[in-house]
Amino acid sequence: MISPAHFFDTAFGGSAHGVDRGGLTALGRELVARMETRSVLLDVAHASARTIDDALSVSTRPVVASHTGLCGVLDNARNLSDEHLAGIAATGGLVGVGFWPTACGGDGVSWIARSIAYAVERIGTEHVSLGSDWDGAVPVPIDAAGTARLTDALLEVGLGDDDIRAVMGENVLRLLATTLPAA
Repeated sequence: MISPAHFFDTAFGGSAHGVDRGGLTALGRELVARMETRSVLLDVAHASARTIDDALSVSTRPVVASHTGLCGVLDNARNLSDEHLAGIAATGGLVGVGFWPTACGGDGVSWIARSIAYAVERIGTEHVSLGSDWDGAVPVPIDAAGTARLTDALLEVGLGDDDIRAVMGENVLRLLATTLPAA
């Protein structure tokens, strides 16, 4: 996976954290085209709204937001609008729901579960995954050892066993198996 921007606007596209927050540049459109010919997934996590719009308009393969939040839960420049959720789902892609407070709307596994349930309600279970961001750069309420607590919270918000299995990893495995080239 490659993202056209992270914390700064780049020669490829605008960042949600950037100054201009522009869309894909001509070089960015070329990047996406080259990625697609090589079966590389496009990740729009951290991309500006305009970059996401442009990416969705030119992508012919699934688009991923590997770790993000949802404006319908907490509205900020980093989180995805319902329209972007639907656009990513329409590509066959995945939205990885983040665990940090400005992504999921609050602190604790119940907030993560609510955000996951929100995404599932909007775009269907098959397009939702975990987007923990467990790299230590942001505060998250659990580490990998705490996923049992998250499973309990997902049950409490009404997700069934099949939905939980899908969100907890099956969706990512399916996407990778169907989009990456055979070894």
